[in-house]
Amino acid sequence: MSQYPLRLPESLMRATKRAAKADKTSINQFIITAIAEKVAALETEDMLGQRAMLADKDAFLALLDNVNEK
Repeated sequence: MSQYPLRLPESLMRATKRAAKADKTSINQFIITAIAEKVAALETEDMLGQRAMLADKDAFLALLDNVNEK
């Protein structure tokens, strides 16, 4: 496990403490979860962007036309 000295503005630390308490978790676990969620969202966005580049727009539109006809 790595350690990183995190400096937060006081207002953000107070909000983090409230959120962690409401979530019934430690501040440390709350911050770890928040970072993991953000990283997952960014990685998902990248992956979807890469897959979108491979898409065949004409084939997709033809498929939609086929669905609409039924």
